[in-house]
Amino acid sequence: MKGIIDISKFNAFDWDDGNVHKNKDKHNVIKKECEEVFFNKPYIVLYNQKHSIHEKRFFIYGYTDKKRFLIIIFTIRGNKIRVISARDQSKKEKTYYINKTKGGEL
Repeated sequence: MKGIIDISKFNAFDWDDGNVHKNKDKHNVIKKECEEVFFNKPYIVLYNQKHSIHEKRFFIYGYTDKKRFLIIIFTIRGNKIRVISARDQSKKEKTYYINKTKGGEL
């Protein structure tokens, strides 16, 4: 599903060690799972206006290869995606995702 930015134009991830550990420790989401969400369609990308004070931030709703539904907050640095936070979708977020993608390709 096309969002407000074209994810396919970015060719790498820019990882901050602090965020990698925070996502693992706080939400049990590993780096590989975050990256999978960007390659598994359908996904939904939304602009995060509330937290875009110093740089534009986005949400991506999607799922991992093991069908784990995640929401990831990220920014763009040059031609790289920088993941800020990742966690499981809440029940409400998962319902939104499934309704918007008509069940997707799951």
